[in-house]
Amino acid sequence: MPGGTDAAGGAGRPPRSRGRRRRLLRWIGLGVAFLVLAGTATGWWLYNKLDGNITEDTSATAELRRYERERPAHLATGSQNILLIGSDSRSGRNNAGYGRDKGTQRSDTTILLHLPQDRRSATAVSIPRDLMTEIPSCRQVDGSRTVERFAQFNWAFQWGGAACTIRTVEKLTGIRVDHHMVVDFGGFKKMVDAIGGVEVCLKEPVNDAEAKLRLAAGRQTLRGEQALGYVRARHSLGNGSDTERMDRQQQFLGSLVKKVQSNGVLLNPARLYPLLDAATSSVTTDPGLASLRGLYELVRGMRDIPTDQVKFLTVPRKPYAPDPNRDELVEPDAARLFQQLRTDKPVTVAPPKPTPSAVEGARAGTDAGSNTDSTDEGTVTPQVPVPTFTGTTAGNADCR
Repeated sequence: MPGGTDAAGGAGRPPRSRGRRRRLLRWIGLGVAFLVLAGTATGWWLYNKLDGNITEDTSATAELRRYERERPAHLATGSQNILLIGSDSRSGRNNAGYGRDKGTQRSDTTILLHLPQDRRSATAVSIPRDLMTEIPSCRQVDGSRTVERFAQFNWAFQWGGAACTIRTVEKLTGIRVDHHMVVDFGGFKKMVDAIGGVEVCLKEPVNDAEAKLRLAAGRQTLRGEQALGYVRARHSLGNGSDTERMDRQQQFLGSLVKKVQSNGVLLNPARLYPLLDAATSSVTTDPGLASLRGLYELVRGMRDIPTDQVKFLTVPRKPYAPDPNRDELVEPDAARLFQQLRTDKPVTVAPPKPTPSAVEGARAGTDAGSNTDSTDEGTVTPQVPVPTFTGTTAGNADCR
């Protein structure tokens, strides 16, 4: 070309600013790559830490496998039944303050959580610790076996741990238990503290030396030790019955669920991690849930359930005739509840003492034709009503 290569600009040296720009972009690229790698490494470390926190209960799985033929079938595809067991074990550093460790434990609280296939609701059913029921022959820690007997429900956990409790629940209800979780005193306190406490309302002051609980009347936010004392107390709250304590536990859990959802804990990594750390280090569970992925899938399926569809109730019960300090089922109410859960059918709950206006409103709704349905042929057939049981929802867990 005329004028040579210099004139054409082909052999000239690039400006210094262009070189500096390239070096800057190179350093920015290296920095971004470093941050990505560091973030990935941190995420992997956190995942493995949380995953390694969980204690896997392989012995219960092995024992249940021995009795697979006698266990009920799972009738509703996609639904899940999870048995939540609160252990009163005194073993371990976090539980030693609640009494001498005698090498035994009982199920202080047992809740059967039913998650339907559509995940639009959740039903938590408390099983009274003093309920008289058939407990099958179970394998004990020392390898010996108990004999089948009629006894109060929480003896099952002492005799044969989670496996014996699961088999007892399945025999009582006919419902297949898919997973189980066991939480002790220390684990419960850690999870409550991880969300900053749970709010309750007290109609009168509480002073219970046995539960190590002293509270003023009114609105209270309970953390670790106080929360544990509140859900365990019997002698200083209400009439001292285990039934009333279960009602109080359900109200507390409803408040806990509501706080977790309202604070966006499940969608906020900064708030979710402390809860996951507390939860994973506090539970003993079956292999199917003994991983962070397994627990995440469980939580993910529940996080969008409206609070008024998170239901709490107690198995229909009444004082046991030979011993009023024990419980027995109210039939056919209990059988009807178990049938609804077993077949993944809806259950509704209502307060124990509905107002007269509420009763009249319910009757008016029925008279208006809510119990009939028209078919394509134009005929009218009765609509099967949804059973209603005494209970509450997380949506009602407010201080009023």
